[in-house]
Amino acid sequence: MELLILNYTKPEKTMEKLMLFGILSLPLIFISRRNLFAPASHGFYRFFSWECILWLLLSNYKLWFENPFAPKQIVSWVLLFASIYYVAAGSILLVKKGKPAKTKERKELFQFEKTTALVDRGIFGYIRHPLYGSLLLLTWGTFLKNTSSPLFLISLISTLFLYLTALFDEKECLAYFGDKYLDYMKRTRMFIPFLF
Repeated sequence: MELLILNYTKPEKTMEKLMLFGILSLPLIFISRRNLFAPASHGFYRFFSWECILWLLLSNYKLWFENPFAPKQIVSWVLLFASIYYVAAGSILLVKKGKPAKTKERKELFQFEKTTALVDRGIFGYIRHPLYGSLLLLTWGTFLKNTSSPLFLISLISTLFLYLTALFDEKECLAYFGDKYLDYMKRTRMFIPFLF
């Protein structure tokens, strides 16, 4: 009898998660509205990574503090704290050194993305995409909270979308900064210092 009740409530839990996913996707859709119909923009691919991360968070949020000293939990927290560092260090430098300009074209960009100066100091001296690297670390840190085959697939899809985001961002940066950005690409990695 107990097994029947568990099987009966499982679809209800899935429906709740789908409804919550839909509701929480609305702000992401609003924020990304200018990119959703621009597949040549990096924001188009970033939106789909955000959706994958949202699904991972909804799938794993109840397990964040379960068995806190398990090896995968420790690795998860290291990745999550590194994610916070990446986004904080990258955002501060973009605003301080990137000289964002309101006059810069490209309405699909956030204001802090409208940089007019190439930032190649601090974390940007090692990696070109600390903000996307932050999302990559968030993806895998969240996945490690509750590893399963379906969530592994979602994490891989998120990683693919982040890689595409970075590639399209680099294409945009090359068009704007030219050879200066090409030289910068030669001396830095994409997401992880000295590795990738």
